[in-house]
Amino acid sequence: MLYFAYGSNLNHFQMKRRCKDSVFLKKINLKNFKLTFRSKYRAADIEPKKNSNVPGGLFEISKSDEKKLDIYEDYPILYKKFYFYYYGKKVMTYSMVKKTAFRFPTERYLNVVKKGYKDCNLEFKYLKKALIS
Repeated sequence: MLYFAYGSNLNHFQMKRRCKDSVFLKKINLKNFKLTFRSKYRAADIEPKKNSNVPGGLFEISKSDEKKLDIYEDYPILYKKFYFYYYGKKVMTYSMVKKTAFRFPTERYLNVVKKGYKDCNLEFKYLKKALIS
């Protein structure tokens, strides 16, 4: 199945550790959404926003990878699944259930995300913009 990562799962080392079968395919943009950080975990989340983009990594994952991600993402308590279509193919990602106020991420978490942006060759301007929301 196809999975869209936009936070710490962009980090290739972390993603391989969590999902041994995962294969990074390419970078893509999720249109009409914006990146933010929230909850007591200060983790990445997406929310609808017209004319905005969330850059991310498109991964191929197995069923067992999906089960591991569900546990890690605390599905369905913290995150719910969100599906969209990319060139006619169904893609799964996660979105937080409770849309709490913005919380600046911890330095450790942010460094994992930054490394993921490098790994997937994403533009840092989107991440910088999310940090001043």
